[in-house]
Amino acid sequence: MKHDQAKHDGTKRDETKRDQAKRNETKRDRYRLLISAGEVSGDLQGSLLIRALHQEASQRGWSLEIMALGGTQMAAAGATLLENTMPLSAMGFLESLPYVRATLALQSRLRKYLKTAPPDLSVLIDYPGANLPLAAYLKRTYPHTPLLYYIAPQEWVWAFGSGTTKKIVQHTDHILAIFPQEAAYYRTHGATVTWVGHPFLDALPHWPSRTVARQRLGIPPAQQAIALLPASRQQEMKQIWPILAQAAQLIQQQSPAVHFWIPVARAEFRPFLETLLQQHQLNATLTDDPKLTLAAADLTLGKSGTVNLEAALLEVPQIVVYRVQALTGWLYRRLLGFRVPFISPVNLVAGREVVPELLQEEATPEAIAALALDLLQPSKARSQMLEQYRKLRLDLGEPGVLQRTAALILGSLGQFS
Repeated sequence: MKHDQAKHDGTKRDETKRDQAKRNETKRDRYRLLISAGEVSGDLQGSLLIRALHQEASQRGWSLEIMALGGTQMAAAGATLLENTMPLSAMGFLESLPYVRATLALQSRLRKYLKTAPPDLSVLIDYPGANLPLAAYLKRTYPHTPLLYYIAPQEWVWAFGSGTTKKIVQHTDHILAIFPQEAAYYRTHGATVTWVGHPFLDALPHWPSRTVARQRLGIPPAQQAIALLPASRQQEMKQIWPILAQAAQLIQQQSPAVHFWIPVARAEFRPFLETLLQQHQLNATLTDDPKLTLAAADLTLGKSGTVNLEAALLEVPQIVVYRVQALTGWLYRRLLGFRVPFISPVNLVAGREVVPELLQEEATPEAIAALALDLLQPSKARSQMLEQYRKLRLDLGEPGVLQRTAALILGSLGQFS
């Protein structure tokens, strides 16, 4: 009798396992993903990834529901935008304080939503201020759900200590790195890491040529065009744009035929930009197409960020400018001992100065203008920069980055289901 009961129980367990396997097979046809990004660059990277994920899922016969924290680019790529994080981005301690309350409220709303629609997998894109608390919550609440970091915070550049790095490694199942230095750093700290390469390698063939871009913008072949790329964050706009506008005025005085082109990162910045253009009487045009602007330029002046790599891959000479509030700069240097060799991703990947960086008090209108006037000519500095650009491309990996990344992400679903 006991033997018959044990046999019955064993058969029931086997049936339960088979039923669970069938449910898993059904589940593998449809997945819900959460992707979290902040800032305009994160929104761009997220949008590229979302398109690749949908394409990879289609090839597998899967259906994806992608929920996103991000911006309009991620929404346009096919994600359901839960929260717009673009207005909440800031760089620096003091600059971030006004957004703490709004960020906490956003996280509270997100957690309530996830209780009704938990993700099968989550992908975080940079944005450590918000993504690290989110990572801790996801791992605590959904411990068996894969959590991946695509483009991890640049701890390999400016880590103040091991605290943040430890949190990233602790909460993340897999880091998909776009820089070789990023991969090496996190691997040495115990993370599971795959270097996928930089996604801009995939986007480059879709950029317009210089000739096409200038034709679309109506730039005469002989006219020199300078792209001014002030910022995507409000605080950066206030700190950097006035310096760029003054530098542009000095350049215009020396070279009156130069015309400035300024892509507007966010619509609310337009009135501020227009006011300064009038004040400095610049020969300038505001645009809503950053790709055309960058592809058509003879030179770019702007903040450090992913746009530096775009300019390098397009072989457009550039000058990198960055400033934060004086008190923030003092805190970083004196209290935190913040010292990095470079801040532009171009120089960081190359491991040497490929493009000039003017930071804090070095970022004066006179210094920017002097460098710009030299790079506008067929000078030694210009030719050396272009030569280094070509070497840099080899350090960014091989094309097919987005397909590889999407395949790794969806492959994680199969491993954890």
